[in-house]
Amino acid sequence: MGTLELISQLRNTTGAGMMDCKKALEEADGDMQKAQDILRKKGAVKAAKREGKVAAEGAVASYIHAGGRIGVLLELNCETDFVGKTDGFQELARELCLHIAAANPRYLAREDVPAAVLERERAVYVDQMKAEGKPQNIIDKAVEGKLNAFYKEVCLLEQAFIKDEEKTVRGLLDEKVAELGEKITLRRFSRFELGEGIEKTKTDFAAEVAEQLGG
Repeated sequence: MGTLELISQLRNTTGAGMMDCKKALEEADGDMQKAQDILRKKGAVKAAKREGKVAAEGAVASYIHAGGRIGVLLELNCETDFVGKTDGFQELARELCLHIAAANPRYLAREDVPAAVLERERAVYVDQMKAEGKPQNIIDKAVEGKLNAFYKEVCLLEQAFIKDEEKTVRGLLDEKVAELGEKITLRRFSRFELGEGIEKTKTDFAAEVAEQLGG
């Protein structure tokens, strides 16, 4: 595969600019995986440099799935209205909505998980391992690992991105900062699922089944 083809493939995979892809491939001696890692690291560095910038522009995006059974709203921010209207930014907002609809995160970041929820999770893990006869020093280390796994399951920014599970949602945002050249912040989101939290009665269930069967 020629150099131009490699650059094009890397750009399609990562969304980075042509020159950044060229430099990353040169640094990686043509190794595609190493080049991707280089671009991701650079994206994280660029994101850190823009951390102090104000991101108050952007868009409120929405997505409706499965015939109206699942809906998502999110606010995605950037620094300028110009970037907020670009195809790249709008596509990012759409992909995040799709991810939220599919992955069903409960919180944005680990800092948003209520202390009571963490204590309940911790207590469950401790009781499980005590029942298995594990010593306390092993339990302490294992609990932290289980809590980290819990964060990756329920916190949006720490979830594996559904379209590329090698990166997290936070990693995706860092890449887009490098690509679009502005600070990008996923500020908040809401996910709605029809009937969620409603305890259906037997009558409700029977009616639903009857409707599905056409009668």
